[in-house]
Amino acid sequence: MPHIHEKIDFTVEVFIVFSEKVFLRKHDKYKIWLSVGGHIELHEDPIEAATREAKEETGLEIEIFGERLELSSTPGYKEFIPPRFMNRHKISETHEHVTLVYFAKSKTDRINPTGSDQSQDYKWFTYEELDDPSYDIRESIRFYAKTALKEVK
Repeated sequence: MPHIHEKIDFTVEVFIVFSEKVFLRKHDKYKIWLSVGGHIELHEDPIEAATREAKEETGLEIEIFGERLELSSTPGYKEFIPPRFMNRHKISETHEHVTLVYFAKSKTDRINPTGSDQSQDYKWFTYEELDDPSYDIRESIRFYAKTALKEVK
């Protein structure tokens, strides 16, 4: 999807857990291990974006992990499961992302990507494998992935 704004976009990341493993994929463009995720499109809320990105990039039906409050019965009002973390980071010298980080669970580990943003290099990581230096996983990704494994049961 094209950028919504020249300076900054809102994005989602989803750390998917299945059977005490977390899914990471090697980004086809940046060649680094990342969770699934992408831009929140203009017609989407963050949960819809997270679910869509997970489906496109893995083929998995996911359940976002967390608690959604029911505070209002007002038509047109909707509470969301809050992100577990949020961050802001540079994509280039002129563009940044504000990212909402979600955890999710899957009922299967069978990957079947359906979108155009597909990676052929992906893996379900155990907690211990996340520390293996041969994978060269970024500190923030390793932290989020380990936290997802601890919290999502």
